[in-house]
Amino acid sequence: MVYGIGAAVGIDADRTGRPHHDSGALRRETDRVSGPLAPIAPRRTSVSIAHGDERVDDYGWLRDRGSPEVLAYLEAENAHTAEVMAPTADLQQRLFEEIRSHVTETDESAPVVRGEWEYVVRTEAGAQYPVRARRPRGGGAEQGVLDVNELAAGHAYCAVGGTALSPDQSLLAYSVEHTGDEVYEFRFRDIATGADLADRIERTTYGLAWASDGRTIFYVRPDEALRAHQVWRHELGTEPAADRLVFEEPDETFDVWVERSRSGAAILLGSEARTTSEIWWVPADAPTAPPLAVARRVADVKIVAADHLRRADGARFLLVTAAAGATNFEIVAVAVDDPEGARQVVVAHRDDARVDGVDAFRTHLGVSERTGGLERLVVVPLDDAGEIVPGAQRVIEMPDAAYSVWLDANPEYDTGVVRFGYSSLARPVSAYDHDVARGENRLVKRDPVPGFDPDHTLTTREWGTAPDGTRIPISIVRRADIALDATAPLLLYGYGSYETSIDPVFNVRRVPLLDRGVVFAIAHIRGGGEMGRRWWLDGRLDRKMNTFTDFVACAQHLIAEGYCDPQRIVCRGRSAGGLLMGAVPNLRPDLWRGVVAEVPFVDVLNTMSDASIPLTAGEYAEWGNPADADLYRAMRAYSPYDNLTPRAYPDMLVTGGLHDPRVQYWEPAKFVAKLRATATSGRFLLRTDLGAGHAGPTGRYDAWREESFTLAWILTTLGFTL
Repeated sequence: MVYGIGAAVGIDADRTGRPHHDSGALRRETDRVSGPLAPIAPRRTSVSIAHGDERVDDYGWLRDRGSPEVLAYLEAENAHTAEVMAPTADLQQRLFEEIRSHVTETDESAPVVRGEWEYVVRTEAGAQYPVRARRPRGGGAEQGVLDVNELAAGHAYCAVGGTALSPDQSLLAYSVEHTGDEVYEFRFRDIATGADLADRIERTTYGLAWASDGRTIFYVRPDEALRAHQVWRHELGTEPAADRLVFEEPDETFDVWVERSRSGAAILLGSEARTTSEIWWVPADAPTAPPLAVARRVADVKIVAADHLRRADGARFLLVTAAAGATNFEIVAVAVDDPEGARQVVVAHRDDARVDGVDAFRTHLGVSERTGGLERLVVVPLDDAGEIVPGAQRVIEMPDAAYSVWLDANPEYDTGVVRFGYSSLARPVSAYDHDVARGENRLVKRDPVPGFDPDHTLTTREWGTAPDGTRIPISIVRRADIALDATAPLLLYGYGSYETSIDPVFNVRRVPLLDRGVVFAIAHIRGGGEMGRRWWLDGRLDRKMNTFTDFVACAQHLIAEGYCDPQRIVCRGRSAGGLLMGAVPNLRPDLWRGVVAEVPFVDVLNTMSDASIPLTAGEYAEWGNPADADLYRAMRAYSPYDNLTPRAYPDMLVTGGLHDPRVQYWEPAKFVAKLRATATSGRFLLRTDLGAGHAGPTGRYDAWREESFTLAWILTTLGFTL
């Protein structure tokens, strides 16, 4: 096989036989609908050949991030998008004000208790970022912990990657970055004085854990491809150059992580790929000790969660693992002093429920499961010896047909309550404390949403049918007075990758759509994890096409059931969901009035064939390695960029981030350039954030304005007047 790049040419012909030209300069031509002139990127042909298949790429030159010509092209696209959207300026402002009106701008989170303190996250009117604070348990003077607005001063972008309190709660370790590339600097703050220590550790990524001495901290470093590959140990007051390497993962398909157990006795660290993982530990009171094995690496045996449980007869580690054929995972306990010895099954494997995680406390376990496409929480009481009390486990009941529930912040080990979060498409996020002894729930905090009435909103569940007969769950929300008479506009959202579940959670930014009668739906398609691990396995590698045909089937079902006007459907997805947005117009371009593809992974074959691109090697387990001929052909069949053909396409809004390390900016840029040169009709807008990365703006007001822009595009595309 050959992965070659041909020389740039001035005049050549593409595979349709039409001539194309490289004028050496950016051109503009009239959009295929009346409107402002659109940028036309020069064509510079390169050729890739693999497994006897030739692929022509006219826009690979856009990968040159440092080229003034590339930056000029992105700026021209931004200017064109702004020009096209200029008539919606008033609508964008109205949408921004509507979103803002539904937010209590000065508010604080439910307090999280830890020892003698309770912690809150506060937002203040006019401030872009939150403030973290604490006060003595039971009341007293408040103390600032971290004001992200101060960190953001002088920067257009500010992201806090992680925070961790020292065991005595006197210090806060936190990470921050200002470009969107997700490479962080670790800092340490003395909470009493509000001043940072001199210690600063550059080039780190997610993951940090304090040892019991309150002076030693473990953290993670990325390699040049931005893969988390090493765990290091730092002692406060020493130079970072003297830090010690604790653990290293040489396999480029694995990532490492580190965390402190809730019991406080163990520093857990490990390495994981999509289907395989291993876990090690360091005693928290002996941070310089070498790591000890908890569960060694076994091919295709995955551990998705771990915790530490103190027991009268010796400490145990709890593992959520797919060992011994437990496809949907089970919870097992192993002795800390003999982790490779006998395993005790704590929660057995079930075909109808997937175990997602476990939180260990002195008197109980909190277990998160997924069954029937919905999450649920199970409380498992323990006796004084740490054994499960027979018949005492209980499922915490939920009120809605489609909802989301999760184990929330539970930092204390010796507690009689489980904090959990709850939401649905029609109910704002709420925090509850479940009293384990009484079996009762107490509402601690519900996000206030002024001007929104959940009782005037309906949530329902439907099931589409895929071409192979598989039933696909769909979560739907609409205004209560919207009839199922096939006249309502619809926004259909999807993701379908990485075993990630897109659960129905309330989002205040969605309210302006509901107020205008738009139906919102989530298609829980294969490739995600909504229906158990098999759901993911049937939507990856050579079965990836199921993801896209599932999404089409969900749209067809909603049409058949009268939820929407078949001529007024917009679909939306982000990142791997952006791949979905690139693939489904190639399958059914007639089904969508518009497509919103945010930071979309659309240049699948070119990216997966280049291991020098950050994070690529670790993606082989999800998409496949193109060196394998069968997997190459599977990707070739759906890769959005490679399957664009001369035909009518729906209008599209495509976004990117110049500093995005997950989906490189050139993927959406190339996709739009090729769409504009290939499609026979359709308007295609590209908007690249030149100062951010994968997640877009970090300030909340900036994020609301960006969403108002997108909502304005969606509404006008659906036919709403300005």
